[in-house]
Formats: sequence, structure tokens, C-alpha cells
Amino acid sequence: MTTPTLLVLDAEPLPRLGRLAGRVRIEHTDESTLAERLPHADVLLVWDFTSHAVRRAWPGEGPRPRWVHTASAGVDHLLCPELAASDTVVTNARGVFDGPIAEYVAGLVLAFAKDLPRTLRLQRERTWLHRETRRVAGTRACVVGSGPIGRAVAGTLEALGVRTALVGRAAREGVHGPEDLDRLLARADWVVAAAPLTEETRGMFDARRFGLMQPSAHFVNVGRGELVVEDALMRAVRDRWIAGAALDVFAAEPLADGSPLWELEGVVVSPHMSGDTVGWRDELAAQFVELYELWEAGRPLGNVVDKRRGYVPGH
Repeated sequence: MTTPTLLVLDAEPLPRLGRLAGRVRIEHTDESTLAERLPHADVLLVWDFTSHAVRRAWPGEGPRPRWVHTASAGVDHLLCPELAASDTVVTNARGVFDGPIAEYVAGLVLAFAKDLPRTLRLQRERTWLHRETRRVAGTRACVVGSGPIGRAVAGTLEALGVRTALVGRAAREGVHGPEDLDRLLARADWVVAAAPLTEETRGMFDARRFGLMQPSAHFVNVGRGELVVEDALMRAVRDRWIAGAALDVFAAEPLADGSPLWELEGVVVSPHMSGDTVGWRDELAAQFVELYELWEAGRPLGNVVDKRRGYVPGH
């Protein structure tokens, strides 16, 4: 029996795949050699989930990997028409980031409610300024994206006493459909974007949507940068349509040095880190190894992406 070839699109630090030693031929590549090596691989592990190289290098007709796994929740960085039309199975890292991102969002909500960014600034200025802060319990949140991350965010906010509405692709028990989004935005204190990037969600938070929000509302994006029209967001914060925003993802990453978002009052910028906790890379590698063992045994894989929709269905 021929030993399968696992091709890893590298990023530092490399994944720990010791459990697969002797069972698979592990080869490493970067963007410069990916195209020539893809046709010879049985499996592709996209460890560098910030790279768009797969979209550029994916072969058309002819040999190609039978399975592609990305060490990320989103798959927009690798899906292209050729991959979507092929019989190659695509899986993602669903399940690894849910809890950490939910905690991160809860931390931002608490920080905004308790005015912590201003407290830290006043401390640096040695300014003693007493003021009142908001209670979180009893406020309202609209979480856009009803997948595992969105559900984890909603559950964590509800534990803080926040009345939370979850919005998904279609209405079902416990989830509002897109037709309810505008109404829910208009009454929310906290709007959290946790949706995958698809043609339907790209640019969904535009000037009209920010104009619907309350002047006291805060916007948090832990989904994808391209869910948001950044110029519209900057205007909304600058002109006080909304009270502020916390952004962990951006249309172009890293955020350019000259971006006004860095210094826009009321905006918290973080470098795409909301799901990255101590040991997260080892969790990602262990998840892939478990999936590989299923694939090796000919058993059905978990976390299979619907390539037409751009996410794992069933939520």
C-alpha cells in the first residue's frame, strides 16, 4: 500500500504531528512552491491560514489533494471556483475557537460598559476623574452569525444578564432570520459580528446598518473584516452614530500603519487574536491528527464545509 503524502502549507511554529510519524509522508511547502507540489499530495493542511495561496495555486483538471483542512474557522481564504467545483473535501477548525472568542467578546463588552479604555488613558495622564458606568445586566445584544462561535458568544453574554438575540442565515428555533436583523440592530446595546464571509454577508455592515443603531450602541467584529464597510464604520464612530467599536479583524491584515482606525477615539483595535489562547496551536494540530485518523480509516470526517455556502452546515 502506498504511503499517503500530507503537504503542509507552513507557518511558524510548525504543527506537532508526531502521532502521524511512519504513517504518512509529511512534506512542507510555502507559497512559492505550493502550485507545483499540490498535484502530488493526497492531503493538504493549510497551517498558514492567513495565506490566500491555495486560491491562486489550486490545480484545475488533473491530480489534486482529496482532502484540504484549514487550521481556521473561516474558509474564505482558500475557496475558489475550481476547489468548490471539485470533489475534494474541505474541513475547518470548528470548535477550537468558540469559547475563547466568546470570552474575548464578553471582556470587550465589560470594558466598554465600565469605561476601562478611558480609565487607562486617564491613569497615564494622572487625571482623577470620577464618573458613572453602565450595568451590563439588562442590556440587549444582537449577535450576527448563528454558528458555534456566535452561539458561544450569545451564551456567555446571557450569563452576564444580557438579553441576546441570535441572527442566522434562516429563522429557526432560537435563531432569527435576516428579515429581523434591522429591527434587532435598532434596539441593541451591543452588536457582535460573528458571521462567516460569504457573498451574502460581505459588506453587510454598511452606512445604512450603522445608521440604524442607537447612539449608545457598541459594535464588535470577531468574524471577518470584509463583513464591514470600514469607511462607513469610521464615519459612524466619528459622527457619533454609535458610541464605539472593537475590531479584531480587518479587510486587509495587518492593519496599515496609516489607517485612521489606530487613533480613532472610541475604537479598540486588536490584531486578529480573539480566539488565540495559550496552547491554541497544539489544539489545532491535535484536531487535525484526529481528523486524519478518521480519513485514514475511511470513516466520515467531521467539520466538513459546504463549499457552496462557505461554512459547515447544520447550525
